[in-house]
Amino acid sequence: MFDRLSSLVAALTLIAVAAIFAALAGGDALTIVILALAGIVGAAAVYTALPAQLPEPQAPSPVEAPLFSLLRHPDFALWVDQEQEPLIGVDGTIVTIANDAAVRLLGRHIVGADVRTAIRHPAATEWLARIGGEAPLETLNLVDFPRPGQRWTMRVAALSGDDRIIFLSDRTAIDAADRMRSDFVANASHELRTPLAAILGYVETLQDMDGEADGPMRHRFLSIIEREAGRMQQLVIDLLSISRVEADRFRRPTASVDLAAIVRNTIAQLQDSEAARPKDIVARFGTEKQPMLGDEAQLGQLVHNIVSNAMKYGRAGTPVTVELAREGQRIRLSVSDEGDGIAPDHLPRLTERFYRVDEARSRSVGGTGLGLAIVKHISERHQGLLDIESALGKGTRVSVAFPLADGA
Repeated sequence: MFDRLSSLVAALTLIAVAAIFAALAGGDALTIVILALAGIVGAAAVYTALPAQLPEPQAPSPVEAPLFSLLRHPDFALWVDQEQEPLIGVDGTIVTIANDAAVRLLGRHIVGADVRTAIRHPAATEWLARIGGEAPLETLNLVDFPRPGQRWTMRVAALSGDDRIIFLSDRTAIDAADRMRSDFVANASHELRTPLAAILGYVETLQDMDGEADGPMRHRFLSIIEREAGRMQQLVIDLLSISRVEADRFRRPTASVDLAAIVRNTIAQLQDSEAARPKDIVARFGTEKQPMLGDEAQLGQLVHNIVSNAMKYGRAGTPVTVELAREGQRIRLSVSDEGDGIAPDHLPRLTERFYRVDEARSRSVGGTGLGLAIVKHISERHQGLLDIESALGKGTRVSVAFPLADGA
């Protein structure tokens, strides 16, 4: 294609060529002039008609592909609902998807709502306000969320465009375990320090006397030292016991044992020992075997702890009743005393380590505060159901129902 300048040059060249041929052919001057003028007029007309410059050809513009949203993919929704912890998908600040765990935690109304109102927590509101910014958001701790005493963490993962995924994780149980470990160390240190201080104090007193003390006083001091040392020894034994039981809690026992024989042997050991009130134990079960899968040593300790507690806290001269009774495919061990009983608000905490209803009385009878905690852990390992019933002024009944061996 020619532009205007190229066309003009071509037209003038043709005029010049035509004039030269006319002159060579012998034409007169007037004819040559007229022919030249006509050519110039024609060239001017062509020059005016043509555009100044033809437009450059344009390449076709590519069609932009629509932005893909992972949050709206059906496979993503299928995966989200299989996750155990709450997941929330947001477009900008609007919740577009929430899995079943998130719906149970926050409510079904959160889908389609602003995420800053869906997660109602003062720290979350400020954190979520920065969700669309360039700076990455750090993991956030939500204390007392969604209820007092609970703690959750929240973090976000960025997808394409304005899509985000918010992850919520429940840290309540982990925090409780951490507190339990700290309390356990603190309580164990306190329980060991108390008898140790008494032992050291009386030993120093005996040393300062330089043989001046009479026989009865020296004997009294040595008896106190012996008693406190015994408390420390029992505490160490119980600490080791609960540690071993916790280490075995995920290993189910596989040995076949006779629960009736274990209970019978434990009662005989208590009656032959120097424990208080050995004659108050009343056994009410027959001679038939009660087979189950269990750890004989741990079951013996469980029976010993329950019966010993009943002997310590029941009133002297009243029976400590030990029973074995079948209940379908379970065998229930029950130990009842006729003591002062326990107030209802204390019952849920009796299996906590070092928890005591009456600390002064517990120390006077030699309790370590770990007996029922050990019973609880041994029961759980043997798939037993522990139950504690008590009435003020009437007494307490502790029972554990164990599954019998198949075919028993």
